[in-house]
Amino acid sequence: MKITIIGTGYVGLVTGACLAELGNDVFCLDVDQRKIDLLNNGGIPIHEPGLEEVVARNRAAGRLQFSTDVAASVAHGQLQFIAVGTPPDEDGSADLQYVLAAARNIGRHMDGYKVIVDKSTVPVGTADRVAAALREELRARGEESMEFAVVSNPEFLKEGAAVEDFMRPDRIVIGHDDSPAGQRARDLMKLLYAPFNRNHERVYWMDVRSAEFTKYAANAMLATRISFMNELANLADQVGADIEAVRHGIGSDPRIGHSFLYAGAGYGGSCFPKDVQALERTARQYDQELLILRAVEAVNDRQKQVLGRKVVQRFGADLTGMKFAVWGLAFKPNTDDMREAPSRVLIQELIERGATVAVHDPVAMDEAKRVLALDLGEAQLARVDFKTAPMDTLTGAEALVIVTEWKAFRSPDFEQIKARLKQPVIIDGRNLFEPPLMTGLGIEYHGIGRSVLTGK
Repeated sequence: MKITIIGTGYVGLVTGACLAELGNDVFCLDVDQRKIDLLNNGGIPIHEPGLEEVVARNRAAGRLQFSTDVAASVAHGQLQFIAVGTPPDEDGSADLQYVLAAARNIGRHMDGYKVIVDKSTVPVGTADRVAAALREELRARGEESMEFAVVSNPEFLKEGAAVEDFMRPDRIVIGHDDSPAGQRARDLMKLLYAPFNRNHERVYWMDVRSAEFTKYAANAMLATRISFMNELANLADQVGADIEAVRHGIGSDPRIGHSFLYAGAGYGGSCFPKDVQALERTARQYDQELLILRAVEAVNDRQKQVLGRKVVQRFGADLTGMKFAVWGLAFKPNTDDMREAPSRVLIQELIERGATVAVHDPVAMDEAKRVLALDLGEAQLARVDFKTAPMDTLTGAEALVIVTEWKAFRSPDFEQIKARLKQPVIIDGRNLFEPPLMTGLGIEYHGIGRSVLTGK
């Protein structure tokens, strides 16, 4: 099938590359010439395991192309996937300007039936706005009778595992209407996703608004589980319980399960924060109040400060002249995404309290330099020392603070950590280590919700 992907960001690039991997002829459009040049020269603008190889393989096979040519992109694919960004607006709602601009471009250039697939995460009712934008452009051309359909096909990709998630989906949600054009769109989408249904049916068909809602509901539920466990972990620290034991105890209940029950330093990234806000904003538009989601957001904002609080509790409010080592900058492992990352909150607080910071992340160093320059300003950024090796951050530091649970951090040389730190203190924002082991090694250990085992 001939497919156009509008937007070569995280969702668009993964979607385009993986659909090409299945044998489709994919045209990826982006307005950013630098990004297109990078892709055409064999580069990748994001870090995602396995993606570079898929892109290279399909470019070489002629199944994947990148361009800024809007007219050519519309002419190419009968299926037009809109996968542009929907950043949060000032009021927390999703900014749809890029989605609607893409729709208008399709309307200006289409010369026959098209299926417009909303792949971006968009609020309920966006498909109606996309359809209205298309009709307006067709009307201006005197082509009111030209048929099209707008379909909702939200993505459920995890950063760091997106290629695997796309190629082995647990579900594919598709929303369409019952008009003749909508039924024709269903047939085309069924053909597109047929390779995923050889073993069993993975597609969930529904109306468009329900499909749009499903994406927000899924992310809101996962964010709720994270904030719930973080709030319990903070209480566990006070009452003398071990949140890891609690996690195993409740996760064994099949009604609850084990996923997204890990206590930590709060969630970040491009999805959960903005999607929770957008869903709350949608509710307010309909005079509804989502009290649980408001609490989820508040708990997460507070949880991002938990590592700073633990540093202050241990070393005092004035950190002037002190140095701290920070392992992990990206909001989660296997990505260089720094959006809403807890590390940004921690580093800013340490710098404001007078400390210097030595940091390391396996892949997010360049992106971290860019965003921390915005957070701190150039003068304060000079107090952040970016190290190419994790152990190099430790020399002369008061403590090691772990923010991101990269696999490379799970089995370090603890004797070397003790030797390099001024004092053997680890503040672990992801509960990577077992407190009894740390005690046996002579390390003062502060986890999240694990004070019963450390006496702290």
